Amino acid sequence: MRQLGILGGMSWESTASYYRLLNQGVRERLGGLHSAPLLLHSVDFAEIAACQQRGDWQAAGKQLASAAQGLQRAGATALLLATNTMHKVAPAIEAAVEIPLLHIGDAVGQALQRQGVTRAALLGTRFTMQEDFYRQRLAERFGIEVLVPAPAQMTEIDRVIFAELCQGRFLDSARAFYLECLQQLREQGAEAAILGCTEIGLLLEGLEAPLPLLDSTELHVAMGLEWMLGS
Repeated sequence: MRQLGILGGMSWESTASYYRLLNQGVRERLGGLHSAPLLLHSVDFAEIAACQQRGDWQAAGKQLASAAQGLQRAGATALLLATNTMHKVAPAIEAAVEIPLLHIGDAVGQALQRQGVTRAALLGTRFTMQEDFYRQRLAERFGIEVLVPAPAQMTEIDRVIFAELCQGRFLDSARAFYLECLQQLREQGAEAAILGCTEIGLLLEGLEAPLPLLDSTELHVAMGLEWMLGS
């Protein structure tokens, strides 16, 4: 198996899911006592979140690029950035290392194409929903039109992510609000919904939703498993 590097901690709640799912995937495919050969650099999310809030993406990118270089030196053959939002600085990470960054947007786009989806709803942080780095990649590489909630809904979705989900709080009020947003996006023509924040899948796990849900974490993990196992 190839060794995989994870840039995590944004938040650690979702990084724990990456670790669990990667190991479960290896065990299911290889059996026995097999587990995933992983290297993890987990950052202090408070520092990254502060960069986000003041719009200092260059500083955040520099920090993650340095972490990526450390994983490369330690023997990682490819990288997973265990967060949707910080793929905004993916170019800075890619420029700093010689190993591939397995992009979460590509994992999502490929899954949407396989399902024949051309219009998809997107829930995530306000950065992921409002800015071009995620939506544009889906549009240009995969022909996916992305629909996002109304501005007031985006504000509340973002608040829930940082004030609740990233702190391990998964409340019924948040579940109801997210499902309401998905229903409205379905009425606008969305054929499926991208859970474009790695904590949202934890919030909506096991629930019946108005749209088919594509959990970006699970799709990203599947891409990582393909790399590790050489399939």
